[in-house]
Amino acid sequence: MIKKNVVVAALFAFALSACGTTTSTAPSSIPVAEFPVTVGTGETAVTINAKPQAIISLSPSATEDLFAIGAGSQVIAVDDQSTYPLEAPHSKLSGYTPNVEAITAMHPDLVVISNDIDNLAASLKAANIPVLIEAAPSDLAGAEAQIIELGRATGNSDRAVITKATMEHEISAALNLLSKSAKSVSIYHELDNTFYSITSDTFVGQLYKMAGLTNIADAAPGASSGYPQLSAEYIVKSNPSLIFLADGNCCGQTAATVAMRPGFASLDAVKTPGAIVLLDDDIASRWGPRTPELLHKIVMAVNAIEGK
Repeated sequence: MIKKNVVVAALFAFALSACGTTTSTAPSSIPVAEFPVTVGTGETAVTINAKPQAIISLSPSATEDLFAIGAGSQVIAVDDQSTYPLEAPHSKLSGYTPNVEAITAMHPDLVVISNDIDNLAASLKAANIPVLIEAAPSDLAGAEAQIIELGRATGNSDRAVITKATMEHEISAALNLLSKSAKSVSIYHELDNTFYSITSDTFVGQLYKMAGLTNIADAAPGASSGYPQLSAEYIVKSNPSLIFLADGNCCGQTAATVAMRPGFASLDAVKTPGAIVLLDDDIASRWGPRTPELLHKIVMAVNAIEGK
């Protein structure tokens, strides 16, 4: 249950807002890394005097971004939830219960976090350690902006621009594969086996919206939170065409366990082969270079039941 709680907590922190279709057009020029460099805005702005060589990431999404932009060799430690990539220097450091002493003992020259828990940023700044806060973005554009920002902060602007352009290309390619009748498809995205879900106003929910799908959680009681807890009766009444399970690893949910739930045998998603889709819990709870992979899986699931 620890893993489940961590995943759901991370998703509830996932701020959101739907966005439009991205383009695959790359910038005409690649920014040159220069130090000192100031990144972030307002109170979260931080000045980095020299190219960091000892980075600690306490954000699984930032970890994926850092390795994608070629900053992996500069990373000396990542938090206990950073499961990807496998070559990342994993540690017992926690982004949820940060230990300032353990972090400072590693002598980092940059720490990247997503949540400023227990005033961690102020504590590290007091120890003269630059802290870059990469909070959960509201949309894909925000996720891409963080990649560019991390590129500037680490001296990898060129690779960051390429990573952003690759994401945009892969997103466009996935949407181009989508069945034209996708708008008739309704979905239920399951965060855990207590029926918490996401609306279209969440980061992951926007992917379903980009694909033109109808999200049954949008009309549910508590939808304004972005993460309503549905009831079994509501799900059965809504009769989704597709069910996406983001709780396979954390909670052991499968097509078989869903089919055995009271009343679920009547659902179109249960009666249609391949309409219950098991997602990678981690990819479905993070933002970054693997987001297009999630969108592609959504599109393929839609096409499968549409016969395309």
